Amino acid sequence: MNTEILEKNERNTSPKTSTQIVVSENLKKIKTPFNPPIELDHTRKYEMALMNLEAYYSFQNLSDENNVFRYSLGFIEGDSTRQRQWVEVQISDGNYDLIDDAETIKIVMKRNGHNGESNKITANTNTLKSVLEIQGDFQADFRVRNSISSILGFRNQVYEEGIHKSQNVVNT
Repeated sequence: MNTEILEKNERNTSPKTSTQIVVSENLKKIKTPFNPPIELDHTRKYEMALMNLEAYYSFQNLSDENNVFRYSLGFIEGDSTRQRQWVEVQISDGNYDLIDDAETIKIVMKRNGHNGESNKITANTNTLKSVLEIQGDFQADFRVRNSISSILGFRNQVYEEGIHKSQNVVNT
């Protein structure tokens, strides 16, 4: 019985024929024809393993479907009315991580003459969620069409003063 186990171990650990196949495509589905075709002996057992996968992080996660950030700095005083002034920021399509999203929003707010420092979006790397810090009359409105809320992990609602943790993980 020990001899049988030793022989089986020897068969299982002896060097096997291996073939390296390199596939390089930029498509969602990859189909590779082999010429000449790989012919397998039907009386033997085969295993296949993926030894390495290199994928470039190059897909767009922001597009015209999810790239709008809407905020308000406060109210506009009218004759007898008081209305909140809203500003919509449309972030250019592209591949962003949370830090890029937050930095882009801050840059656009500064370009609009608004303080992007005291109200900010940061990442909580422990929970993989984002944190929205709001001060004063500032508000963030994620109810707008094509809101960035799904990327940042927030619900489609208005957020006011305070520290708000996203309900979902960041989707970048």
